[in-house]
Amino acid sequence: MSPSNLKGITLGKYRILEPLGRGGMAQVYKAYHPQLDRYMAIKILRSDLVENDEFLARFRQEAHAVSGLRHANIVQVFDFDVQDDSYYMVMELLEGDTLRALLNEYRVRNQRMPLAQVVRIIKDVLSGLSYAHAEGITHRDIKPANIMLNKKGQGVLTDFGVAQILGSTQHTVSGALMGTLNYMAPEQGLKGESDNRSDIYSLGIVFYEMLTGYTPFDADTPLAILMKHLNDPLPIPTQIDPTLPPELEMIVLKALAKDPDDRFQTADEMLEAIENATDNLSTNERPTVLPPGGFPQQAVFSGASRKQITDRRFADADTDTGIKPIKTASQPDPEADSFPVVFLPTLTETLGKLHIIHIGPVAGVFSGFALYLFVNFFIAMFSAISGRNIISYAWPVEVFLFASFLALIGWGTQVWGLMIPSGIVFGNAVILTYCALTGRWGDWAFLWMLELLIIFASVFIPVQIGQNANAGRIWARAFGLAIPILSALCAVVNIFFAFFLAS
Repeated sequence: MSPSNLKGITLGKYRILEPLGRGGMAQVYKAYHPQLDRYMAIKILRSDLVENDEFLARFRQEAHAVSGLRHANIVQVFDFDVQDDSYYMVMELLEGDTLRALLNEYRVRNQRMPLAQVVRIIKDVLSGLSYAHAEGITHRDIKPANIMLNKKGQGVLTDFGVAQILGSTQHTVSGALMGTLNYMAPEQGLKGESDNRSDIYSLGIVFYEMLTGYTPFDADTPLAILMKHLNDPLPIPTQIDPTLPPELEMIVLKALAKDPDDRFQTADEMLEAIENATDNLSTNERPTVLPPGGFPQQAVFSGASRKQITDRRFADADTDTGIKPIKTASQPDPEADSFPVVFLPTLTETLGKLHIIHIGPVAGVFSGFALYLFVNFFIAMFSAISGRNIISYAWPVEVFLFASFLALIGWGTQVWGLMIPSGIVFGNAVILTYCALTGRWGDWAFLWMLELLIIFASVFIPVQIGQNANAGRIWARAFGLAIPILSALCAVVNIFFAFFLAS
């Protein structure tokens, strides 16, 4: 019997009244139990997902375990059974909506959830997770659509055990990838392996979305999304909203560590961290803030709220059971050992953790001019006091200043492309400093090969970085800070030797 035509029939002891919603794995109905005079919610699993000889045994085993959970932040499962090949679970009917629907409402109003409400819901979910994990049950599919909000606004986890009932997180019996990739832990999507720390990662994604309005990783294909979870540095939340408390940001960063050993090891540990970091949070709604250049990641919309959205970037995030298994995901990427694939993402993630401040374009330009004036004033004063023509040997300092000027503008505008001319100019300044101090201009006979290396590195590396918009912004800031510092050091060395060489 198809789950789509059950309205009005009796399923076991329950009379099906109306559909409540549909996900990738099941249809949910409102039902009535006449003997108890009680309304229930019935989740009926899709029949094409359960065509397996071992399914019935697994269904009964896992459903029995889930029905034993008793916690205020976990939806109570009352019954489970099968009728006419329809496998169903009977749960308490909550009067409320999903966290996903609430996030949609805020998005439609161009607002984000108040921090106090974000923290309250996350703490509710962590409380339920802590209990379930202690009972030996991992959720495996935490996402906003699986978090209900009751009349009091409390977060209540749903769909506990569905991933286990349907089998491995990686593959169902029909060959589909389970879970929602936007919220799936790297080890879960890559190897089909998950534990309690995988739930921590998925909840970290939910936490990130509640704080920023966006999920951090998105792409056009399932494999591309998975590869971003595995390799891409996490877009830093305060780059999207600088007003976010750094304590909350650090919790998100730890929960979303790619290595499970680097995350919170238990829900209780994460809950304690949040409780220690959430005094006097604002209850005011926050306007949506897009980072410079926009934010390419996908947000998820559904229901009535989705109809009010015309932006094609936004799409549903239901569990996609049509995704085929990633058969080659466990194999190394063809370029996994190459410099841009391995080294740059790792270094980018490290730079992102430094929280380099963002200066505006005007500040970048004025900083460059200020550096020009200060250094030239210093050289002029030093030359006047010493009575030596220092600039005759220290003139390459001007080239260093120009490289710094370009880098500072790149920092202010967060345009990674300015790394290319700045890098080329800086490399040439080093060569010119050598020639000016030694007088060995004839060495250009072999130095031209170094020039080619400088140009190649100054173009190739930024182009690789620029393929990720967020990485480009991180590197633009880091480069804008590093080049002036390196230029200042080189300038000091140049002036020092020029002092002794000048007559």
